[in-house]
Amino acid sequence: MNEQLYAMIFKRKSFHLFLNVGNEKITKEELNDIDNFFQHLEPLYSNIKVKMKIVKESETTCHRKAEYCLLFYSENKDGYLQNIGYIGEQIDLYLVSKNIGTLWFGIGKVKEKEVDGLEYVIMIAIRKISDQSKYRKDMYKSKRKDLEKIWTGQLIEGVSDVARFAPSACNSQPWLVKNGETLDVYRYKEEGKRGIMPTNAVSFYNRIDIGIFMCFLELCLAKQKIRFTRELYSDNGLPNELTLNSKYKIYSN
Repeated sequence: MNEQLYAMIFKRKSFHLFLNVGNEKITKEELNDIDNFFQHLEPLYSNIKVKMKIVKESETTCHRKAEYCLLFYSENKDGYLQNIGYIGEQIDLYLVSKNIGTLWFGIGKVKEKEVDGLEYVIMIAIRKISDQSKYRKDMYKSKRKDLEKIWTGQLIEGVSDVARFAPSACNSQPWLVKNGETLDVYRYKEEGKRGIMPTNAVSFYNRIDIGIFMCFLELCLAKQKIRFTRELYSDNGLPNELTLNSKYKIYSN
């Protein structure tokens, strides 16, 4: 993964509405660069076919004053939602590095529900941000769960305290990490906590969130020069309290 994305963790924010962000526009060259970045990024599952389309916001039901929306399509296979989260978050952070604001927009509808046999999953709304003051100034002031609620076992400096700022649907932060012989990442379903999401949508979006979190986690491990191997596990989306998604074996330097 592109380690330069790590620094963007501290800058990015979700633009729930693109207001007072300046008058610059995303250029055709920048759109080509976004598409090129997508073609060369690292997926979580290399055996799952994915596709991204860039369309004007007006071609979707997203009305957040964005310029464009990135539409993600995928084969419906085991792990496809985590894969889209992992891929999409790399693009999210890349866009921030180009001063393009982003918003993961889960409830949006599109004209094409299927492209080349791949089904629509989710979109990211984007717009050029010329006013740098609109970005996050102090990530640590963002509302997140306390570490003891999402991490058990020994904390890893520069990893535990940073990865927890990954974005998630309705800020649900549906992850729990257990640090023992391996670093285990679970999808955590907290009873009664689903924000404004319909009950039948929670598992769908939270599996995307786990992919986003794994992107953050791996960027943090790489930044700390911590070597690891990763093993992925099936998550069928059942509403269990804890569902194992991945194990990381950490190697001492």
